[in-house]
Amino acid sequence: MLNITPPSWALPERMVTPERHFLNRRQLLAGMTALAGSAATPALAARVPEDAWAPKPELNPAYADPGRPITPEDINTKYNNFYEFGSHKEIWRAAQDLQTDPWTIKIDGMVEKPFDIGFEDLLKQVTLEERIYRHRCVEAWSMVVPWLGFPLNQLVALAKPLSGAKFVRFETFMDPDTARGQREHWLPWPYVEGVTIEEAAHDLSLMVVGAYGKVMHKQFGAPIRLHLPWKYGFKSIKSIVRVSFTDERPISFWEALQRKEYGFWANVNPEVAHPRWSQASERVLGSKDRIPTLLFNGYGEQVASLYTLVDAGDRLWR
Repeated sequence: MLNITPPSWALPERMVTPERHFLNRRQLLAGMTALAGSAATPALAARVPEDAWAPKPELNPAYADPGRPITPEDINTKYNNFYEFGSHKEIWRAAQDLQTDPWTIKIDGMVEKPFDIGFEDLLKQVTLEERIYRHRCVEAWSMVVPWLGFPLNQLVALAKPLSGAKFVRFETFMDPDTARGQREHWLPWPYVEGVTIEEAAHDLSLMVVGAYGKVMHKQFGAPIRLHLPWKYGFKSIKSIVRVSFTDERPISFWEALQRKEYGFWANVNPEVAHPRWSQASERVLGSKDRIPTLLFNGYGEQVASLYTLVDAGDRLWR
């Protein structure tokens, strides 16, 4: 396993000056209208209209109140981590080069029958909804996003894992020609993340395909990503191309890079500091506020029972 001290760019960075954002993925879900009226921006590409999802998936009332205001879209879309495209927060520009149509996801490992499925075909077999989730980055900043997606447990059901499967391993695309960050050979590409089968089955675990009522912004991890709101953000892997079921715990990208700083569980815990900074509070994007961080990012009532059989020191950070 690699044990490399992260470079200086791994530290939190200042917010960039907001600029107009854009998207260029067409709407493909059966039963939904095609994109129309897109206007070219001076920057690079066309923007998705406000009514891209028609009809828009319904808001799940169980996840309608995150306890904080939604972070403005023009802030969230300009402040992103996506190391495939660079180590700075301005990767939204470079991410527009990602080709997301067509997109195929491989389902393999300990399943009844491995298969490949196209993104659009997958959407026809799940039930989409909107959920408003908090997001806490390990760099001690946070945001609130209205995601569009479906519970991960629906994908698990489609995969039909064998009884011996204990973990779900996710893998991001590998394309150094498009994603310049993947040319950094000292990093353990492709990006890999993993969860236990119990975490994957939990209703909070969300496969995301859109945000702010629109198809997925490329810098958010188009066309499909994971979001685990009670864990630090690096667990929420982007642009997924492979989902594998296994009886061996996956070694994730950041864990392989620096185990002492980025563990497998990565549950938000204000009482356990990162080796290089405190996790007791967080900077809220879009405001001047710095607020106390909550255990499990405030979702403890829902998820704490997942970790009753795991050592307390390990489950909450390492």
